[in-house]
Amino acid sequence: MDALQALRTRRSVRRYEDKPVPRELLKEIVDCARLAASGRNEQPWEFVVVTEKADLQALADLTDHGKHIATAGACVAVFCRDTTYYIEDGSAATQNLLVAAHALGLGTCWIAGDKKAYAKPVASYLDVPEGYKLVALVSVGYPAETPTKDKRPLEEVLHWGRFGRRA
Repeated sequence: MDALQALRTRRSVRRYEDKPVPRELLKEIVDCARLAASGRNEQPWEFVVVTEKADLQALADLTDHGKHIATAGACVAVFCRDTTYYIEDGSAATQNLLVAAHALGLGTCWIAGDKKAYAKPVASYLDVPEGYKLVALVSVGYPAETPTKDKRPLEEVLHWGRFGRRA
């Protein structure tokens, strides 16, 4: 799948087949995540890949909207050092991860991390040292559904030169 097709067709998946995701595929998507743009090229990210069922269940139990983590083949926790642009950098890395996974035939769902009440408990559970912020949890697995949520049309979101100029 080419990059444009992957960007246009990726959707959040919350139902997964009961099968493990090979370590090589997980390494591939994290490799793509680490290549994201980052402010001042700080590359503040660290990725914790969780595949054990008991740990996936524990992470799911800690979240408010990530219960589907328990049925995924893996979860990637995206952490960043507490830098000026940690949220932007971690978000760019997460987006790369989502698109790479989709291009490889995997489904994902981005579960919020930053500013959530469970951010510190997740960091503690995963033995992440002080000074890192949870940017995202990403469930990863083989999709058991094909979501088709529509996106807002280009004409509705595109402005030329000034907000409100459509032509």
